[in-house]
Amino acid sequence: MQAKLTLSIDRELIEQAKEFSRRQQKSLSKMVENYLRQATTTFSREESLTPLVKELSGLIKPDEADRRKNEYAEYLVEKYR
Repeated sequence: MQAKLTLSIDRELIEQAKEFSRRQQKSLSKMVENYLRQATTTFSREESLTPLVKELSGLIKPDEADRRKNEYAEYLVEKYR
């Protein structure tokens, strides 16, 4: 069931979001709906994590993880030449 929602958002951000939605060929409403759906799904998923996974989450920073992944890819390329 569809319902209307009124939000207060910075005017410049609204214009940027409208332009982005045009480039994506999606309505801004649909993009906000998808974001909220994803955010609430992610939140629910985090609640079901085990204590060990919660404890380990965030130990490796994303940029470091990318660097390690790239280093391993380079290692495999050299290994299998």
